[in-house]
Amino acid sequence: MSKSIKIYIAILVFVLALILIAGRNDQKPIDWRPTYSVNDKIPYGLYVFDKEINGLLKKQKIERVSAITPYEFLDSKYIPDTVQGKYKIKGTFFNISEFGAPQPGISESGTIDDQSITELFYFVSHGNNAFLSMKTFPQSLLDSLKIEINTSFQNENITSVWLANKGVNPKRYPIIEETGNYYFSKIDTLNTTVLGYQGNRIKKQINFIKVPYINGYFYLHTQPVAFTNYHLLKKDHFQYAQSVLSYVPKGDIFWYTKGQNNESISDSPWRYILSQPSLRWALYLSLIGILIFIIFNAKRKQRVVPILKPLPNLTLDFTKTIGNLYYQEGDHDNIIDKKIIYFLERIRNEYLIDTTKLDDDFIKKLQHKSGKEENDIRELVFLINEHRKSYHGSLEEDLIRINNAIEKVLH
Repeated sequence: MSKSIKIYIAILVFVLALILIAGRNDQKPIDWRPTYSVNDKIPYGLYVFDKEINGLLKKQKIERVSAITPYEFLDSKYIPDTVQGKYKIKGTFFNISEFGAPQPGISESGTIDDQSITELFYFVSHGNNAFLSMKTFPQSLLDSLKIEINTSFQNENITSVWLANKGVNPKRYPIIEETGNYYFSKIDTLNTTVLGYQGNRIKKQINFIKVPYINGYFYLHTQPVAFTNYHLLKKDHFQYAQSVLSYVPKGDIFWYTKGQNNESISDSPWRYILSQPSLRWALYLSLIGILIFIIFNAKRKQRVVPILKPLPNLTLDFTKTIGNLYYQEGDHDNIIDKKIIYFLERIRNEYLIDTTKLDDDFIKKLQHKSGKEENDIRELVFLINEHRKSYHGSLEEDLIRINNAIEKVLH
């Protein structure tokens, strides 16, 4: 590793150490996001409620539904019957979340889809109950129960909440809501029971109602913030949550927490990339590749390997040289003899034909095995025999004719 690389690494380590030391004593700002997550210890999480729910709902069996939707859970517990279906379970469907229906640009933790609302109505109609504490509710639920919901922003968003029945709890509790106070602006007064209010000295609004539906009841509450860490740990505010939950009928509780078991959403700029498996692995591979590149380039680079030309074919050059000597000396007879020897040797090796006599039998066998034209073979055999009978020296023209005839037969 070169000296300059070591200096760069030392500077980088020093800068990182300064950043860590400078940020060590910085106080982490409070996260005021209303996540309503059972794992969040921030003010508007449900961590405390999750730990204390058995004390708030005493002697009631609590089953958490976190892996599937309410429809999937309730439908799996339904037993069809020829006369009237029934459920294997009996009790109260329970949910605390910020919004009952998906909101644009807001996490869908704890929200309930329309199919689940339909199944929830069927569940309640069979003598069960539903307790929902939300700022807003699915529109299909509001329409079916003939109720409307609205919101108002008061000074500093500070209001008080209390129960309608003073015998249950006569106190008023100040409550802080960061995004406004939701309330029931219209109810079916003939069938709906008002259980709680919110407001101040000037205005009173309904925030807790009980609505009958066939053989069961819906308990709707618009201040889920009352069940968050901030209010459960503030003075005696847990008493309000306890009073509200006292209206939940005795029996089994089926707490819907799907999407509320995750940790709070990260503010990291890498959040979306890390949430997508493909992008996450692409990032990891890129970082690993950069690290490997740095490690290998920190080492001394290998010298350039010189290009070595392959050795020439000396045998071929030697043959060409000898051939040129014969040709320059004008020894055409010798060249023709060697051409004939090469040709006959090739015929013996490739076609296994006896070359002792170059007669008609030889011509027919060679034509049959090689597939060459009989006239070409016959002409070559004639030239070879003529050359062997000749006692005078051959001319250059004779060499060319025999060479061309051999090339026709062999190629």
